Amino acid sequence: MPETSSAHHELEHERHYVAGLYQRLDELREEKREQLAQVRRSHSAGSHQNRSERDAFATMYEDRLAQLNAVDDRLVFGRLDLDDGEERYIGRIGLSTEDLQRLMVDWRAPEAGTFYQATAFERQGVRRRRHLILKGRNVQAIEDDVLDYTMLEEEEALQGEGALLAALNSKRTGQMSDIVGTIQAEQDRIIRAPLAGTLVVQGGPGTGKTAVALHRAAYLLYTHRERLKSAGVLLVGPSNAFIRYIERVLPSLGETGVVMSSLGQLMPGISAVPEANAHVAEIKGRISMARVVANAVANRQRLVLEPRRLNVEGTILTLTPKMVQRARDKARATGKPHNEARVTFVKILLRELTEQLTDQLEESAGAGNSTDRAYLAEDVRSSRDVRVALNLCWMPMTPEKLLSELFSKPGHLEAAAPELSEDELRLLRRSPDAAWTESDIPLLDEAAELLGELDASAGRDHALREEQRKRDLANAERAIENTEGFLEDSGAHGILSAEDLADHNTVGEARLTAADRAAVDRTWAFGHIVVDEAQELSAMQWRLLMRRCPLKSFTVVGDIAQTSSAAGATSWQQALTPFVGDRWTLEELTVNYRTPAQIAEAAVRMANAAGLVVSAPKAVREGRWAPFIDQVPEGGLVPRLMEVLPEDLAALEGGLLAIIAEEHHLDAVRRAVGAEYGRRLGTGAGGMEQDIVVTSPREAKGLEFDGVVILEPEELLTAAAGKVGDLYVAMTRPTQRLRLIAAGPIPAGIVEEED
Repeated sequence: MPETSSAHHELEHERHYVAGLYQRLDELREEKREQLAQVRRSHSAGSHQNRSERDAFATMYEDRLAQLNAVDDRLVFGRLDLDDGEERYIGRIGLSTEDLQRLMVDWRAPEAGTFYQATAFERQGVRRRRHLILKGRNVQAIEDDVLDYTMLEEEEALQGEGALLAALNSKRTGQMSDIVGTIQAEQDRIIRAPLAGTLVVQGGPGTGKTAVALHRAAYLLYTHRERLKSAGVLLVGPSNAFIRYIERVLPSLGETGVVMSSLGQLMPGISAVPEANAHVAEIKGRISMARVVANAVANRQRLVLEPRRLNVEGTILTLTPKMVQRARDKARATGKPHNEARVTFVKILLRELTEQLTDQLEESAGAGNSTDRAYLAEDVRSSRDVRVALNLCWMPMTPEKLLSELFSKPGHLEAAAPELSEDELRLLRRSPDAAWTESDIPLLDEAAELLGELDASAGRDHALREEQRKRDLANAERAIENTEGFLEDSGAHGILSAEDLADHNTVGEARLTAADRAAVDRTWAFGHIVVDEAQELSAMQWRLLMRRCPLKSFTVVGDIAQTSSAAGATSWQQALTPFVGDRWTLEELTVNYRTPAQIAEAAVRMANAAGLVVSAPKAVREGRWAPFIDQVPEGGLVPRLMEVLPEDLAALEGGLLAIIAEEHHLDAVRRAVGAEYGRRLGTGAGGMEQDIVVTSPREAKGLEFDGVVILEPEELLTAAAGKVGDLYVAMTRPTQRLRLIAAGPIPAGIVEEED
């Protein structure tokens, strides 16, 4: 349909304005590149303060340039026409002219809130909300929402059919896209909720939970920058595939200061694998395992049952039970972690043994011999017998060594966990070289907390670092005072803090952001934590995260109905009450933007038939296809899959298709699909060239695909590791098309019964 004169004029107007925004973006990029180059050209000469200022400005320009580079795609996406005649453009960042005339408002700014919140019933001063659809840097189309009905009489033509539906119908690419241009009112309310406390966002499949979580992280960093920039924000997802899927969203929203981690990466230096046995995951996830770890640590602080003879340079000393008992009691009384308290334990016994050696030598030398015997302390300390005896009583430990021995050495686990049954003890036993699993991570963290630093000097080093940090901060504050005028003139006033300067005051050191430092520091205290698919977390995993955020400022996102982990929660009360009491609030997302109505309704019927009560968010659109159901003979799953794949791929017209099945099917499926489609076969959420994915329902959690094929759906209900949630998750991943192939029975409820 040809454009009307009015429509053409509106489109050209927007193209001209958007071109001006990109021109300003390019100017700012060039300005920051030049400022950065100028700073880098300067030498390291001058005082410590001069070098601090130089490094801090370099970092500021680097950060700003990274932000400007990240927002090129769909820089601007909206315009508000207000009652007072103002046209307010909304984009990924704020932009102004050189003389500070505002060109575009950051989507997180308070004045941008009406773009998402205004309705025809509550216009909030908005006459029209316009969505700008960009391809590259060019405006391709306009979508108008008229909120003031009088405009219908004034305008010759209104533009578009709906930005939201256009976004929903777009093809998946293997990377999550942001929804910044199409945030809905209920989502916006949650995104802009206060920072303090624990906010739970409950939502069924396709309601945009993950998108809301990511946009909330970006919003909080923008709104509470002073507090969160130095402390950082941690975003926790269920799997590495999920993290890869979402990792580009936050930079595109103008934020790069978020630490993103899967549950298996929360212990620095360890990348854990999924726990294969659901029963093992459930046992390790119990809160009582904290006491088991504590017992395991305490059991490495041993007494001796009878006196022990120690040879020190030919002299026999005696280590008595009473000496060890006294030293252990005094070491424990310090309240320090195991490895740090060991220093006290060793000092006491070395002193007593040295006194014993001195007495013996003086006695044998006769009265009146007053030779200096200061060297005797070193003789005692270096004696092999003494070292062995003290280590047997109080061995220094790493978390990895403690846990490895706990699960592999006979008797260790039984002694630490008397409440476990024989069957449970048997399930936990494993070889000492077994890979670390996701359910081990909270136990390793617990052990690290109880053991402390292995290096005895670590405490002193930490104190020295803290003292240096105080001096750096004081120096940085003076530096900012000296450059206050320049910062105001450059528009950077309030952006640069003493923390920024202190972080970069050592010439030659790699400059690390708060996020960089936090990612490698187990003891880092985050300002806020966002947890996606939070229903999967065990009590021990919650305990770990609570330790990471002492202020208990959380955004918790999930759907109890989708719980598939044996250690996961059955209610938010069960998950959160042990840690935050009743100090949490619940928000609910009620609209399904992903799944077509026919598929969503089939998933709900299946869940209800299996006894699972699920929320049924309202689907915003009908799909082209009801679920396809293929019954095949035994052994016919893969042949039928290969038969229907061409049809499903053609129907998706280049979209992303996932084949979801239990683990024991995956190898055979990958071989068959790989032989036929080669490089088109990918992992996780796929990619630009990988439009076919073979995965398990647990790996698919949090992801979405244009089409899904589920093999043997009954197994997703009856597998040892499965719950109703596994099949429910799998059925609600597609945005367009769903097929189920079964040699066994089709789970009840999927096929709609005729009246």
